[in-house]
Amino acid sequence: MNELVSYFIYALPLLALFFLASRKRRVLEASSTDTWTEAVATGMTQPPSLHPVIDPAKCIGCESCIHACPEFPAHQVLGIIKNKATLVSPTDCIGHGACKSVCPEDAISLVFGTAERGVDIPEVNPDFSTNVPGIFIAGELGGMGLIRNAIAQGRDAMASITQYVMNRREDAGDAVDVCIVGAGPAGIAATLGAIEQGLSYITLEQDKLGGTVANFPRGKLVMTAPAELPLVGPVYFKETSKEELVEFWHDVANNSNVEVKYGERLAAIESSVGEWLTVATDKARYKARSVLLAIGRRGTPRKLGVPGEDKTKVAYTFIDAEQYRDQKVLVVGGGDSAIEAACSIAEESGTTVTLSYRSDAFSRAKAKNRARLEGLESAGRLNVLLKSQVQKIDDEYAQLETSDGQLELANDRILICAGGVLPDGMLRDMGIQVAAKYGTA
Repeated sequence: MNELVSYFIYALPLLALFFLASRKRRVLEASSTDTWTEAVATGMTQPPSLHPVIDPAKCIGCESCIHACPEFPAHQVLGIIKNKATLVSPTDCIGHGACKSVCPEDAISLVFGTAERGVDIPEVNPDFSTNVPGIFIAGELGGMGLIRNAIAQGRDAMASITQYVMNRREDAGDAVDVCIVGAGPAGIAATLGAIEQGLSYITLEQDKLGGTVANFPRGKLVMTAPAELPLVGPVYFKETSKEELVEFWHDVANNSNVEVKYGERLAAIESSVGEWLTVATDKARYKARSVLLAIGRRGTPRKLGVPGEDKTKVAYTFIDAEQYRDQKVLVVGGGDSAIEAACSIAEESGTTVTLSYRSDAFSRAKAKNRARLEGLESAGRLNVLLKSQVQKIDDEYAQLETSDGQLELANDRILICAGGVLPDGMLRDMGIQVAAKYGTA
């Protein structure tokens, strides 16, 4: 009898732990199913870039991938459904790849695109070279958008470029060793690498230091991981604000004497008869032995193509809602970025905000953004014009075509969130091979 009591005393904590683990698992499965159901209902099932594919025959449902994802718990990118890991929120996946590295059964592959929607990715060799001699690609353009990965690729690509140019200095005359296009994380790391290797360089940036991160909204948290920067050494950021990260890049650039030509947009790269390339921008032409493309995949902001769009009151990037305070603002677009910008501006005091979208519903927006939008619209803080398009922009008004006819809308500022023109066409014009990835690495 005493022996049975002893067994019970020892077994009770184990039973309690088993009960708690089972309950936790049921909660996880329920939340995973809800997240996936919402993604399907809103059409948000296509991941934007690199993402995991789980082999159910190998997956043991251990949850390691879920907790390894740096987006967790803010976003439940991966979940458990029917005891198997599942990508339950595809649009929140930004290609960290941590899930693959922690999987004990090697059940996860990282791929671009899906069977339904392909993603155009330039063909890049392991040394970051392309099929065009002298042109290299690193960072987001090649599919690696994470800050940590972009830094590593910019650094490693410059090591390959150093080997490439050393045998071509005599043939290319007065050309610089390398022209680096882009001053985001990959471009900065590459520029530091060029300085460290003693290469002559030109770094071009169409916008500002920091690349895409510099255009994030004010206060946005940026996820990154420890990385190694040439001339600087280890960088230990994990989660930081956009402002802190941009300030860090400026400090690095100033302390390392990095020189960047700002406000120059790449137009073309031309191969010359000799051992050099000609880089044409909207302002100048440069002669280089090699070129590193470290630009983003978001491309140049897509414009509406209407009269008056070049007025100073028109912007394509949302940085800070406070700058719109006490103004009449027209926001154009129907994606999450447009909705988030319109809502943030509408929450500022004294603003009058109108959101114009050409379709009849925000079908591809996240549920939380649609709920926020509906709340502000119900409260009279924001006016939504579906099935409307801007036709002309004047100094004080914007003319829109709506389902009810022509509308003349007074405004002080216009924010256009219509996505970007991807650089794939420009790459093909340069002769770089671009392949559509349909769920392949």
